[in-house]
Amino acid sequence: MHTTIQISKDVKRILDRMRIFERETYNEIIENMIEDNLELNEKTKKEIKEAKKRIEKGEFVTFEEVEKNFSL
Repeated sequence: MHTTIQISKDVKRILDRMRIFERETYNEIIENMIEDNLELNEKTKKEIKEAKKRIEKGEFVTFEEVEKNFSL
């Protein structure tokens, strides 16, 4: 089933610039964006969970320690 949607000229220009190859459809571009977003969200959630565990264990370096170690 196909659906027609309206997009602004600005959005169309952005989608045009996002094309990986000349004949790529808007549908393909949007599918890629959705896939990337879902992957990023899952990856980010996992990384946040792991970071919280490290913080709870005290396995982190403060900004001040980084400045001192690198003489910033």
